[in-house]
Amino acid sequence: MCGIIGYVGRKAVSPILLEGLRRLEYRGYDSAGVAVVADGDLLLRKKKGRIDEGLARLLKSEPAAGTLGIAHTRWATHGPPSDGNSHPHLDQSGKIAIVHNGVIENYDALREKLLKAGHKFRSATDTEVLAHLIGDYYEKRKPEVGSLRRDDRTAQRAVPTQNGSNPLTLAVCDALREVIGTYGLAVVSADQPDTIIGARRGSPLIIGIGKGENFLASDANAFVGAAHTKKVVYLNDYDVATITPEGFDVLNLGADTANVQISNLEFSQEDAARGKYEHFMLKEIFEQPRTVENALRGRVDKEGATAKFGGLNLTAAQLRSVERIVIAASGTSWHAALVGEYLIEELAQIPVEVEFAHEFCYRNAPLERDTVLLVISQSGETADTLAALREAKRRGHRALAIVNVVGSTIARESDGGIYMHAGPEIGVASTKAFVSTLTILSLLAVHLGRTRLLSAHRAREILHALEAVPQQLEAILAQNAVFKKLAKKYARAEDFFFLGRGYTFPIALEGALKLKEISYIHAEGYSAAEMKHGPIALIDPKTPTVFLVPQDSMYDKTMANLAMIRARKGPIIALATEGDKQIKKVANDVIYLPKALEPIYPILAAVPLQLFAYHIAVARGCDVDKPRNLAKSVTVE
Repeated sequence: MCGIIGYVGRKAVSPILLEGLRRLEYRGYDSAGVAVVADGDLLLRKKKGRIDEGLARLLKSEPAAGTLGIAHTRWATHGPPSDGNSHPHLDQSGKIAIVHNGVIENYDALREKLLKAGHKFRSATDTEVLAHLIGDYYEKRKPEVGSLRRDDRTAQRAVPTQNGSNPLTLAVCDALREVIGTYGLAVVSADQPDTIIGARRGSPLIIGIGKGENFLASDANAFVGAAHTKKVVYLNDYDVATITPEGFDVLNLGADTANVQISNLEFSQEDAARGKYEHFMLKEIFEQPRTVENALRGRVDKEGATAKFGGLNLTAAQLRSVERIVIAASGTSWHAALVGEYLIEELAQIPVEVEFAHEFCYRNAPLERDTVLLVISQSGETADTLAALREAKRRGHRALAIVNVVGSTIARESDGGIYMHAGPEIGVASTKAFVSTLTILSLLAVHLGRTRLLSAHRAREILHALEAVPQQLEAILAQNAVFKKLAKKYARAEDFFFLGRGYTFPIALEGALKLKEISYIHAEGYSAAEMKHGPIALIDPKTPTVFLVPQDSMYDKTMANLAMIRARKGPIIALATEGDKQIKKVANDVIYLPKALEPIYPILAAVPLQLFAYHIAVARGCDVDKPRNLAKSVTVE
C-alpha cells in the first residue's frame, strides 16, 4: 500500500517527486504530499485527493524549490483521507519530516508516552507518532554530530552503526527499536540538506543509484523515467540506509553488517507507459499474448517432453519425494492457485491444498515431513503471503515462489522459484500476472508429472497446446468490439453470477472478482452445481449469469445446470467452444473461444472475462486503473 519516492542530488526535486508519485499512484491515491529541504527550512505541501487534482495544483501556487525531498501517495489505514492525515508528517519541532508505509501496532502506547512528555499531535495517524518519536531521539543525539563513516564509496559497502555516525540515522534506529509493526520509511531533516534516511521492515523499500544523485522508493516503477537509473538495491528487513548525493550506507538493526546487493532493473520506461491505450488495464490485457510467450520462453523441453526451470533448486529425486504441496496466495493469485491444484493433481498425482495466505499463518495446520509450500505473489511483497513463506520455513519446510518482481522480498527469501517475466503491471486489477501464473502452473504440473507417471505423449500434447495459446489469445482480443457491445447491454445490472465447473470454476471466481473490483457491481462466482443448493433463489430476469461452458468432460453436467437458470428466466451469457451449436439455443448471448485442451482452457477463458469487466466499468464511468478503496500491492495485514 502507499507509494514513497525520495531524491537527493543537484536537480530541482519537486518535478522528480511529482513524476515518481504519478508512477506510484496505483499503490494509493487518497492523498499525496512532499517535504523539501531548502536553505535550512522544511517546506511541506500536501493535499487530499488525486495527485494532479490536489498536490500538483498546490505546488503550482506554492512552489517547493530544493534539491532534496521525500514524497508519498497514500492508501489510508490509520485516519480517514484528509489534508491533515496526508503524509509527510512532522515531528514536534517541525524540522523533521517522514513518510511511511505500513502499520505501527503499538502507536497508542507510544502516543501516550509522548503526550505525557508534552507532545501535541495534529493528525489521527500512527505515522505522526513515529515522526515525533524520531524527533525526540534526534534532540538527544544532536550533540553527537559527526560525519557519517563511509569505508568504501565505490564498493557501496554497508557499515555498522557507531557513536560517530549521522545523528539522524541513530535517532531513526533508536525509535525503530521501540516500534512494533511494519514500516517502509523515509526521513529528512532541515538540519541535514544532503541526507535521506530510509528504513524497512515488512514494507518494500529500494535505493536507486545515480551519478551525483540517489533515490529512494517503495517501488522500482518510480525510478523508470523519473529517476533515470537502472541500478537498485532492495533493502532487507531491519535495514536502515543513509543516502546522500555521493552514495549510501546501510546498517541492519539485527546484525553487525547489512547484506547489500546491487541489481539491474529488467524493464524500461516504455514498459511502464500507457502508450496508445486509454487505461493501463486495457494495455495489460492486450499484452497477454506476449506475456504467455515470455512465461514459456526457454522453459519447454520438446525432446524430453517436459518443462524446465532454472530456479526451482530441486533435483528430480527431491521432486519425486514430495508427498504434498500447499499453495498459499491471496486475491487473484488464490484463484490461480485453485487452477494449479487441478493441474498438479491431475498431471502429477500429488495432493494439493490451497490456503489463503492470511489464514495459513494463524492456524496450526499440520504439515507432513515431505510437504512443500508454494507461494504466489505478483509483487513479491504481499504481506500475508510473505508471512506464510516465513512460517513454512520456520517449521523446516522447503518454500518455493512464483513472483513477477525480480529482487522482491519473497523472491529473495524463498528456497527456489519461478519468475513470471510479465513486465510491470500498473492496473490495480491484475490481468497479465494472472494469465502468466496460469501458464507457469501448467508448465510446473507437466514438470512434476514427468518425474512421476505422466506419459511423454500427454506431456507433449499439453506443451503443444500451451505454445498455441498466444495466437489463440490474439484471436480472442480481435473480438474486443464484441465485448464492448455486450458490456453496454449489461452495464446497468446490479448483480451477476459467474458459473463454471472443473477447471473453469476458479475462472468463474476470478471473473466475479474482476467485475466487483473495477465496476462496483455485486458479483458472485460459484461452481455451477452449487446453484441448486441455495444461490438459485436469487435468480430473476434482472440478474445475468455468465456461464463458462467449454465442450469438456463436464459439458453435459454444466448444460443441465444452465437449464435451471434459463427455466427461471435468468439472462445467460455463455463462453463456449467454437462449433458448439447447442449453446445458441439456450443462451441469450454467446462468446466463442478457440478449441483447447481442458487443462489449458482457463488461460483462454480468463481474457474475455477481463475485457467484459473492463468495458462494463468504462460504460459505468468508473476509474478502471484506480478503483475505490483498493491499492495494487497489499503490504499490510
